[in-house]
Amino acid sequence: LSYVGGPLYVTKAAGRTGSTSWGTSEGFRRVHLWPVPEPAAGGCSVCCKSSWNQLQDLCRLAKLSCPALGISKRNLYDFEVEYLCDYKKIREQEYYLVKWRGYPDSESTWEPRQNLKCVRILKQFHKDLERELLRRHHRSKTPRHLDPSLANYLVQKAKQRRALRRWEQELNAKRSHLGRITVENEVDLDGPPRAFVYINEYRVGEGITLNQVAVGCECQDCLWAPTGGCCPGASLHKFAYNDQGQVRLRAGLPIYECNSRCRCGYDCPNRVVQKGIRYDLCIFRTDDGRGWGVRTLEKIRKNSFVMEYVGEIITSEEAERRGQIYDRQGATYLFDLDYVEDVYTVDAAYYGNISHFVNHSCDPNLQVYNVFIDNLDERLPRIAFFATRTIRAGEELTFDYNMQVDPVDMESTRMDSNFGLAGLPGSPKKRVRIECKCGTESCRKYLF
Repeated sequence: LSYVGGPLYVTKAAGRTGSTSWGTSEGFRRVHLWPVPEPAAGGCSVCCKSSWNQLQDLCRLAKLSCPALGISKRNLYDFEVEYLCDYKKIREQEYYLVKWRGYPDSESTWEPRQNLKCVRILKQFHKDLERELLRRHHRSKTPRHLDPSLANYLVQKAKQRRALRRWEQELNAKRSHLGRITVENEVDLDGPPRAFVYINEYRVGEGITLNQVAVGCECQDCLWAPTGGCCPGASLHKFAYNDQGQVRLRAGLPIYECNSRCRCGYDCPNRVVQKGIRYDLCIFRTDDGRGWGVRTLEKIRKNSFVMEYVGEIITSEEAERRGQIYDRQGATYLFDLDYVEDVYTVDAAYYGNISHFVNHSCDPNLQVYNVFIDNLDERLPRIAFFATRTIRAGEELTFDYNMQVDPVDMESTRMDSNFGLAGLPGSPKKRVRIECKCGTESCRKYLF
């Protein structure tokens, strides 16, 4: 082993077997290297800042197996198509420039179509090619040769697709709910957001405490034979759901679900929001300048629970401070929890769930309800979205960032949650007017 100045490198001496560690400011990693059967002259140098794929490439080039990297004698010489970089047609024979998985770009080779068994990758390559040709107002027929800019776009698109697939896997690994998440971008080359952490429940900010409920219901059947009105009755409110789990309360009235202290079990009809997202949803890139959006992949019945608005709970003072910063950055996600008083705010800019990507509409298909489960502090409700109507599979999900509820009923006026965009924590702390792009017939032209 030898140290080679600057960033730390390790060198594997030729013809020897062993292991090594190297350190960075982020910690240490250990990799075991074995020659198979004879390493290249001079050995292998590995930079500690190299990516996982780069480390695999170095092992393959040096003919070294590494169990930690998934490189073994069995797959050392395997050739797997990672993506296609270019296309040409000579006479009637089609050729593709192939980037091989585990090999550097310099090892890419031109291959005739009959040698390639990657049907899915071939279909996606031609789909991307046709879409880009149409966008450039070229004929839709595939040219015999691709110009460099077009080939470069296809490479960037393939890399973006890989990045979005990895992000999709990360989101699904972190979710605790039943509904799966897919990710699509057929509009531009934007990849996953750089500063976003997926969470499943509120993250409590500094100086804020969520007090756990002390008692629960004793019901045998919370819907048909509630004892003392069940949990809603204990708080002098009505039971929220029917036997299908659909909300039957008017918007503005709070929902009190059964909690961890209750005698009833998981299948209790008064446990809806706490079970999380039940539908498969897709984060997609909009084609009208609204950034990312969310669409449902399944039909959603009217009055059904769809998702919670999750983020970091902060004080209104901290929300005002962050709003000043977000103004300069151009976007934020601040939701005031002002069911009884404006004390706390949910900030989903950095920590959030899929609701982070739900767009505004002046004619939304989602309605907000305040929900109380294991925490009964009326200053800290959970924010749940329910369908205002039947939502078709493939339809985008939206809610009104500046929602209003019926002011006639005194109870409903207690719910006045306002969503803030571009540093706007909600009325009356408005700083700029934001143009609305929802495109509905009832559009108010401005978000605020």
